[in-house]
Amino acid sequence: MSNPLDPRAAELLKLLVERYIHDGQPVGSRTLSRMASMGVSAATIRNVMSDLDELGFVASPHTSAGRIPTNRGYRYFVDSLLAPESLSQDIYASLADELLPRDRAPENLVQAASTLLSSVSRMAGVVTVPRRNLAVLRRIDFLPLSDRRVLAILVVNQREVQNRIINVDRDYGADELERYANALNERYAGRELVSLRRALQDDVVDAQSRVNQTLRDAATMAEQALSGHEQQQDYVLAGGSNLLGFQEMTDVSRLRNLFDALDRKQDLLSLFDQTLNAQGMQIFIGEESGYKVLDECSVVTSPYYVDGQVAGVLGVIGPTRMAYHRIIPLVSETARLLSAGLKAE
Repeated sequence: MSNPLDPRAAELLKLLVERYIHDGQPVGSRTLSRMASMGVSAATIRNVMSDLDELGFVASPHTSAGRIPTNRGYRYFVDSLLAPESLSQDIYASLADELLPRDRAPENLVQAASTLLSSVSRMAGVVTVPRRNLAVLRRIDFLPLSDRRVLAILVVNQREVQNRIINVDRDYGADELERYANALNERYAGRELVSLRRALQDDVVDAQSRVNQTLRDAATMAEQALSGHEQQQDYVLAGGSNLLGFQEMTDVSRLRNLFDALDRKQDLLSLFDQTLNAQGMQIFIGEESGYKVLDECSVVTSPYYVDGQVAGVLGVIGPTRMAYHRIIPLVSETARLLSAGLKAE
């Protein structure tokens, strides 16, 4: 922030935010006077609170003499005053047991990460599925079907199997399809799907016959099998019902709109795209998200990686009155461990 608060105002704002996060009640000057380490009077604190109110860091609810943080106050707190805690050994062990290398499919790791974020934060945990353009083709096979159809079997990222039925211009025998598959596996296995599709398209239109006819025909079939393989980004959500337990989330209309948005997914996916592009942890407080349904929420997100490339985003959704000192390291460490688990795939 361009105009930092003086030490006294900063400490009082920090105390107020921490107290309000803890118990959810407006904080009065007498309470702050008992908590403050600088030995200032309640009258002096009232003057500082008045200044913070004018600056937009705190507000006074109509029914209380105390004050609560505004979204601007939370932002200053997170950016300038917050000291994140380390995860406890028990929580770290729980995360590591579920996410570090073991014989688990990527979709199971994503589900586990979402569930862990939810259970530890007691809010909503969300993890986008790994982007398909990071998938690596390990093997492709073809099986003949009736009525000029072929079943394409793709093995992606070691254990993920995708089946696709493609329409062809004639019936093929099993031996011919096996030759096609062998030619493709020899030339393309180990390629990422996006670069693989480009290579297939190049070989299909190769007019100089630098590749033989069998490979060109096989490439045509494989390109058809891969077309549309890049699925729309999706996410796994756990613990949405946890949001019902917060006093700030009792407006039925707001809750309905929020759950509708979580179900539609598009708004949240657009928000996560900002994290993908930013290449680092992002914290959206209230209206900073740009989506009205999240005006009363904070979203703490971090990208996760596969082989050094951003593969997706995970995070926690909760009220703006969240324990940022616990949620930020939770999200950060979960992203790190999920990245390690997916790398082992």
